[in-house]
Amino acid sequence: MTITDEQHEALRSLLGAWALGAVPPRESAGLESHLADCPECAEEAERLREAAGWLSVEEPLDQPAALRQQVLDWCLSRRPADLPVPAWGVPYTAETAKLDALLRDLGPEEWQEVAELPWHGGTEYLRPAEVLCHLAAVDGYLAVALGLPDPVPGGPGAAAGATGPAAGRRVPPQEAVLPALPRVPQQGGPHWERITERTARLTAEQAGQPPQRIRARWRRHCHQLVRSAALAPQGNTPVDFGFVTVPLRDAFVDRAFECYVHGEDVARAVAYPYDPPAPQHLRQMIDLAVRMLPLALAGRRAAHPELTGAPVGTPDGAPGRADGRRAGRRVRLVIDGPASGEWLIPLDGPDAGPSDGEPVAAMVLDGLEFCQLAAAHRDPDRLPVGEHGDRAAIREVLRAAPLLSRP
Repeated sequence: MTITDEQHEALRSLLGAWALGAVPPRESAGLESHLADCPECAEEAERLREAAGWLSVEEPLDQPAALRQQVLDWCLSRRPADLPVPAWGVPYTAETAKLDALLRDLGPEEWQEVAELPWHGGTEYLRPAEVLCHLAAVDGYLAVALGLPDPVPGGPGAAAGATGPAAGRRVPPQEAVLPALPRVPQQGGPHWERITERTARLTAEQAGQPPQRIRARWRRHCHQLVRSAALAPQGNTPVDFGFVTVPLRDAFVDRAFECYVHGEDVARAVAYPYDPPAPQHLRQMIDLAVRMLPLALAGRRAAHPELTGAPVGTPDGAPGRADGRRAGRRVRLVIDGPASGEWLIPLDGPDAGPSDGEPVAAMVLDGLEFCQLAAAHRDPDRLPVGEHGDRAAIREVLRAAPLLSRP
């Protein structure tokens, strides 16, 4: 069909709107008829349609999660860090950076959204700035162990009123003088109210401040922790959370795990995409959770005395060991996905003897699903699990895992 130059320019002026799907159907039909006869406009329309695809809300422009680490690796290959971060501290640096990137993009209305933070004792409802206060309050235990000021006002080693030798000491002596700590020490009952009270105090102290100022303060505190940890690369410093004491290396992985979980909670509240941890970081989180599971199993039995006595899934009168102790049972945990690996979980605590044979059961889970279970973000009775062997033993492990969560 022959058209005038004026008509051609009028149709061409619609190409941008057409690429965005903003042209009324009648005009769109006429334009598409013209594109079939005009190679020049058809080529421009194709370029505009491709460019419009980058603006689709279904395909966010966020950089791939691995890009940050790739850039850092390239930079460090050219110039090694003067004070390298220990391998056990890298997940924390990555997860805090990822959460900070999310929070930088939040607008005023999104800072007012309420995130749901489930744990095995209930659900906390916090705005993003309050989530940062909570993370900083728990990070404060690491700060005190490293000789840094406690970010919580009135806490041990708090910036206001800190006195004595520890007040000015960034990293207390620990690597050469402290005895080796058990990887999962036995502790008493949990004291969740201590964490809740610290969070409330820091939230009250930060009340009325702009959210971005709270974010900047939290980020500075994260950097201080990482720099101080780099001065203690063995990670043997004990960190007392009030309900368990772990080496600094485990405490940093724990903090990375909680930062990831609550970062995802905030992202869900503001409807933002949020990437999972890098596989090598996720594997460290899984390893810590598996090593802490005996404590959760012991806590569950203490709360449910009916679970003591003959081990679940083992008939009364089963043969014991020569020393009179029943042979300890184990469950094999197989993690599927990018963080794949295998672990053996002891079920019966220190009173049981060493295992005499094969695990009583094996279970296969996705790595992210296992972490969500340990954070009490999944129902253990509805989790997709591959099972083989003693199902009662598997149920026992699955129902104990959420007890690793805390407010």
